[in-house]
Amino acid sequence: MNVKIGDKVRFLNSVGGGIVRRFKGNDQVIVEDEDGFDIPVLIRECVVVGDNMMTRSSAGRPSAPAPQVQVTAPAPQPEKVEETAEGERLNVFLAYLPIDPKSMQQTRYEAYFVNESNYFLFYNYMSRQNNSWMSRSQGLIEPNTKIFMEEFGKEDLNELERICVQFIAFKKDKPYAMKNSVSVELRLDTVKFYKLHCFLDNDYFDEPAILAPIVRQDIPERQMLISAAAIQEAMQQKVREEKVTPTVVKKKTEAPIIEVDLHTEQLLDTTAGMDSTAILNYQLDKFHEVLKEYAGVKGQKIVFIHGKGEGVLRKAIENELKTKYKQYFYQDASFREYGFGATMVTIK
Repeated sequence: MNVKIGDKVRFLNSVGGGIVRRFKGNDQVIVEDEDGFDIPVLIRECVVVGDNMMTRSSAGRPSAPAPQVQVTAPAPQPEKVEETAEGERLNVFLAYLPIDPKSMQQTRYEAYFVNESNYFLFYNYMSRQNNSWMSRSQGLIEPNTKIFMEEFGKEDLNELERICVQFIAFKKDKPYAMKNSVSVELRLDTVKFYKLHCFLDNDYFDEPAILAPIVRQDIPERQMLISAAAIQEAMQQKVREEKVTPTVVKKKTEAPIIEVDLHTEQLLDTTAGMDSTAILNYQLDKFHEVLKEYAGVKGQKIVFIHGKGEGVLRKAIENELKTKYKQYFYQDASFREYGFGATMVTIK
């Protein structure tokens, strides 16, 4: 589309038009509307219009067309993108604003795409109709900006109950961290569009708005869309399974008590060549070996039979339990069965 400064244009995708005042970037122009407001518009969404009829002279003959003054548009200069540290993570929202908040029953609404990031976004905004999708707005949005997508009325709310946004993120003429392409499907609560208090203050508009997050801190929204029929079927299936499946009650069985006799005659065939220290160390090694074997069996009870004697082995076992096995519970074993010569350890 050959658009020049000073051309009168109308918009393809929305009502209105105006005079082209200047260029913005490579693909946008600033259009001054009839109220004097400057509106950024994609060049491809503008159509040049004008009076193509020749003026007639008083004699009824067509006069010569007025000479056209050719205005050469300056070469568009790419605008420098102002980046922020927070903008390296994607934060993308849809925003909905009432045009006339004082008349919520009759007002129409505006939809905007908000890009709070350092990335350009190629986006496609869709709504679901029956079993297919209809694209409502698509294009390129610059970093850290918002763009108007469409105006709609209450008669269109049913079409907006299921929406989807897809986009890819990139930067121009510089290296950047690659982002995954995004496709997020949401269900809008269209009842909120009838309630003024559902439109809240926000960081992107001077007026209250309904914000629908698409991506926050690089994480796409994931909203489960489950039908009422699916929930009912799942509940009925659970009831059927409970009726058919018998309930099995498992009785807790206690592991049998392990008995370990640490008397030398039970551990060694002969003690020839061994002094009392070597014999004690051998008995303690057996003690550690058994505890290691049953370390993973919670609740296991082990009785170490050490005899009364002079109490050297008993004291050594208690010292090991206090220093190396603090997590285990121990006590004197049954006097009736073992007398004074046994210690019961419970694995915890």
